[in-house]
Amino acid sequence: MIRNYFKTAWRNMMKNKTFSVINIAGLSIGTAACLLILQYVSFQLSFDQFNENAADLYRVVNDRYQNGQLIQHGTITYSGVGKAMKDDFPEVVNHTRVEPMNSPIITFGNEKLGDQKGLAVDNAFLSMFSYPIIAGNRTSALTEPNSLVLSETLARRIFKIRDNDFEPVIGKELILDWSPLPNKITAVCKDIPENSHLSFDFLWSYVTLYSGGDPWRVADHNFTASDFWHYIQLKPGSDYTAFNARLPAFSQRHFKGSKVSGSDETFYLQPLSRAHLYSDFEYEIGNTSSATIVWGLLTIALLIIVIAWVNYINLTTAKSVERAREVGVRKASGATKNQLIRQFLTESFLINIIALFIALLIVALVQGGFNHLVKHDLSLSFVFQKGLAGYAITALLTAIILIGIFVSGLYPAFLLSSFKPVLVLKGRLAVSLKGIALRKALVVGQFAITIALIIGSFIIYRQVKFVSGHHLGLNLSQVLVIKAPVLTEWDSTFIPRQYSFIGDLKRLPRIEGAAYSSFLPGEEMERRFDVYRSDRPSENHFTLRSGRISSGFLDVYQMQLLAGRNFTGKDYDLDILNRNAILNESAVKLLGFASPAEVVGKQINRGPGMVLDVVGVVADFHQKSLHHPVEAAFFYAGSSTGSSFSLKVKPQNLSATIAAVKEKYDAFFPGNLFDYFFVDERFNAQYKNDLLFGKVFGLFAGFAIFIACLGLFGLSLFATLQRTKEIGVRKVLGASVSNIMVLLSKDFIKLVVIAFVIAAPVAWWVMHQWLQDFAYRISIEWWMFATAGLTTVVIALLTVSWQAIKAALANPVRSLRSE
Repeated sequence: MIRNYFKTAWRNMMKNKTFSVINIAGLSIGTAACLLILQYVSFQLSFDQFNENAADLYRVVNDRYQNGQLIQHGTITYSGVGKAMKDDFPEVVNHTRVEPMNSPIITFGNEKLGDQKGLAVDNAFLSMFSYPIIAGNRTSALTEPNSLVLSETLARRIFKIRDNDFEPVIGKELILDWSPLPNKITAVCKDIPENSHLSFDFLWSYVTLYSGGDPWRVADHNFTASDFWHYIQLKPGSDYTAFNARLPAFSQRHFKGSKVSGSDETFYLQPLSRAHLYSDFEYEIGNTSSATIVWGLLTIALLIIVIAWVNYINLTTAKSVERAREVGVRKASGATKNQLIRQFLTESFLINIIALFIALLIVALVQGGFNHLVKHDLSLSFVFQKGLAGYAITALLTAIILIGIFVSGLYPAFLLSSFKPVLVLKGRLAVSLKGIALRKALVVGQFAITIALIIGSFIIYRQVKFVSGHHLGLNLSQVLVIKAPVLTEWDSTFIPRQYSFIGDLKRLPRIEGAAYSSFLPGEEMERRFDVYRSDRPSENHFTLRSGRISSGFLDVYQMQLLAGRNFTGKDYDLDILNRNAILNESAVKLLGFASPAEVVGKQINRGPGMVLDVVGVVADFHQKSLHHPVEAAFFYAGSSTGSSFSLKVKPQNLSATIAAVKEKYDAFFPGNLFDYFFVDERFNAQYKNDLLFGKVFGLFAGFAIFIACLGLFGLSLFATLQRTKEIGVRKVLGASVSNIMVLLSKDFIKLVVIAFVIAAPVAWWVMHQWLQDFAYRISIEWWMFATAGLTTVVIALLTVSWQAIKAALANPVRSLRSE
């Protein structure tokens, strides 16, 4: 019996090749698109799930308030937080501090290696996180000062290891610029998985930082130094929300914020499993993405597959009249309703399975291009791995396949099996108005989804274009950054050396300006929490961003000076170093001055006893992406060995320019590693998630449009075949080609217009919510919807018109003869 079902299903497919191809094409493209998106979604949801203790690991985050306003929503806390939590709460099993090492330079023999990512961590880090150790002892690897754990790749790179024996590496020593003493390699770990929130090339024993007795680093009980990240492990089954409710009292016990920074602070825990997708924190050190993007793409995947199912249901039910006689004969021959249902479900199963295999082939063919688009090495295996919600994605894929087979085939099966054989065989089968209404409703729903995706794609494109072209208040074009000479010791000669180096660079033929700074555009500037007007010490104290710059910084980045003067060489004399400041407009307003001119010549305090003379005011500038508002900030005339150099260069012959700069750099800062990048590339990396979302959203919206048009084409083809006699009569009576086109197109266009009316408010609400993530954003205007609606109507008209024109041009005599 089952064999007969499949044989009949195959014959029916071959008999109706055009409709079968349309059905299979829609389902296969929809399934392929769904599979690609599910790979990416599953990968994003899998972050940190490889850790055995993932369910019990949390990071400590904090909110700072000043004058009743949230001034910091960040991940950095104080060095004593972890131990204090373990001492105060029995639920805390373990804790570790984590401090990034800002791409230190590694020296081994006569070679130097830069741009490696290092983390200073407590020894408990290796027991809390499941990073496999392939050489050395996990339990004691980071207990002693100056201990190092290398990643497999870094160990191979430094020691030229070709096999998998890393034991000879243990006990060897490396020099880091953070520590003048040799650092012993105590272990080697496997390379960090791509789906790890934390990533590193090596680990350094945290105890090294305070082994010298520095009071700021004797960290177990310190609640004043705030450049530390903490992760804690709770007992299995602990309720972290209940734990968070006890942390305000913990903060009051240990942290006297009003004495330290003039602010109040609240600590709370964030599950490690949420750290990758749900991070809107400052000072982030982990790999992050956006939950909005992930759930948005998952929604698109489901919508695409729904559109494909709608196509199948529509085309199958539309063909039901043609199959009525078959059903009548089968019933008259003794076939039961259940047998007919099984027959039509078998056809649905066969079509869906064929579509699934074609979808897998499509995925295999486009996998490389998709991986290049999302910048990850994905495969179908990701769909079957554990994620944030367990194996939910695997279950979802299974459900999609089963629903595709049964739901998309169930209604047509019940419809076809319900025909009454007597009426069918007498040719008195009436077309069901309910069936027509359902098909129209499905087309409306299908195109409502499509129109919403078109509107979304258009708004996303406009917003991404807006942020990429928005004036930042500084010019990042052709600015080459040379990394800081961190291996050079600070002494009284360092500032003159800095300025001599800058002076020599300016004399190079293709260098238009040079400067140094303690920060770069796109990076976090340091915060000063206790800033106030010197003439109003008893009034509100504020938090401002700050940074050290040289006198040429404003010129290199073409920042607008609104009042006062720029820094000059005299501002960097040792007797007045760090005393003069330039404010931005927001700082002027925050401190209560009426205008930029008024503040020039005044004094502000950046803490008790630390007075700054304001010498100038610059226009507001975007230090970070347009996701963030402009903050009050000031520059001061200072210097450090950690300052990078920014060079405004001409685009011609860059290789020669860089070679000339390297020669100067090596002469002024011997022993340092020369490394460089362009600042606009680093700044624009802040928009990588937005750019990816725009590209992927647009790509799969295109798939949805194509699948919807396939269905519309199939329905228009069927409608034309059903009205062949009518078209012939109309042409004989004098109807023109345009009359026939309008006749066949108007009903479909009406449905598309109804779909637009439904889709527009939904799309507006969804995109309005998405835009709230940007501090600076476009306005959603009526013409965006009009453009999307008109585009959809044109696409639908073109889809329907091809078949309409073909029918209108056909010979009416042949049409009538065929009837």
